[in-house]
Amino acid sequence: MEFQEYIDGLRGRKIAVIGAGVSNLPLIELLCNNGDDVTVCDKRTAEAMGTLADQLTGQGAKLHLGEDYLEGLDRFDLVFRTPGLLPLNEHLQAAAAKGVEITSEMEVFFRLCPCKTIAITGSDGKTTTSTVIAELLRASGKTVHLGGNIGHPLLCDIPKMTTDDICVLELSSFQLHSMTCKPNVSVITNVSPNHLDVHPDYEDYQNAKKSVYRYQDENDRLVVNADNTITDAFGNEAPSQVYRFSRQGRVARGAYYADGAIWFSDGGETKKVIDIDEIKIPGMHNVENYMAAYCATAGMITDDTFRQVARTFSGVRHRLELIRELRGVRYINDSIASSPTRAIAGLRSFKPDDHLVLIVGGHDKHVPFDELGDEICQRCKALFICGETADKIAAAVKGSRYYTPEFPMFINGDWTENVLAASRFAQPGDTVLLSPACSSFDFFKNFAERGDLFRKIVLELE
Repeated sequence: MEFQEYIDGLRGRKIAVIGAGVSNLPLIELLCNNGDDVTVCDKRTAEAMGTLADQLTGQGAKLHLGEDYLEGLDRFDLVFRTPGLLPLNEHLQAAAAKGVEITSEMEVFFRLCPCKTIAITGSDGKTTTSTVIAELLRASGKTVHLGGNIGHPLLCDIPKMTTDDICVLELSSFQLHSMTCKPNVSVITNVSPNHLDVHPDYEDYQNAKKSVYRYQDENDRLVVNADNTITDAFGNEAPSQVYRFSRQGRVARGAYYADGAIWFSDGGETKKVIDIDEIKIPGMHNVENYMAAYCATAGMITDDTFRQVARTFSGVRHRLELIRELRGVRYINDSIASSPTRAIAGLRSFKPDDHLVLIVGGHDKHVPFDELGDEICQRCKALFICGETADKIAAAVKGSRYYTPEFPMFINGDWTENVLAASRFAQPGDTVLLSPACSSFDFFKNFAERGDLFRKIVLELE
């Protein structure tokens, strides 16, 4: 179906859009400009939304706000859900049982996208991997549209796309939960317990990830992490061509790390791609990201292009981002580390003489911190904790076999004061690292807002 044909077909239908967040605002504007009967349902009050409420009504949307924002969905013909509201929600299920069509901006995008798609998901590393893939393709002369969970919704950009373009899409488990998408190339960086405050259980979270390859066929490609038991098993059941990447051992088809370099095998010939010392962004987790990106783009780029990008790409904001060095102390922003596994990967990218003063804590996603506790005790000089998870993280550290009572650990109720306390503690030669291991929703809208405040505080230090 063509984009305009779909949009024209919406006229006369009563439409609800749940959530006036980043992914839905362009959609709301599009529907309003099309003259559709649009109601925006949001848990916030008009007062809490501020000028956004006036903006939406000015576009022609009706508002259904407050705690009962999900009541009465069965009066609509079509409901666009926000990614964070799973189709398992009782209000959505009740509406669907009465014949209401439940969809999302990303689901519709896949139905209408006119060009090749590369979809990336995973518990950690998906944003950097998505960005590297986009950089590789652009450096090869391709017209690339990068979006999805990475912050830019792409549905409204479809009229600007051609069949020769490539869409690179970062997809969360929330977006994938009910999707029947068929990407030309899918990448799963890894899977570990995450978002269990939203998913009913770990199995549901894993099943959501499977949607990225479930509807592929033998002409499509799936890239999986061979070192992750879950994703490796995904590769065994996938109907597509499977490429694996590993930093622990050789793979028959895909990329692997050995002897200080990335190697690639297409099932026959094996070749050296790049020495990892040439990769500008630090950490073995980023070596994994580059291996995944190489597998995803193999046949679409040259090795020279791959090496050029790896040597020059400086990383994505909020991902081990050096903010400044002040009086011999480095301040690094890794606000994207919203899970224990991601924080652990960040910690392992530093050397012992970096003397890490770690800032952690945030919204409770009901995931364990035991392994993180071990890493903190072994790798950090001191720990500063704040947020909903403060007591859980402190307990994990104290429960570690590596813990000693002399280890400096501080809990602060105020987020800004927590950062300032870490800066006062740090000595020349130390590294103050924000790597929260939790999502940001106890104090912030998202990880970027959290990282931006960290940057502001650090840049104002004297």
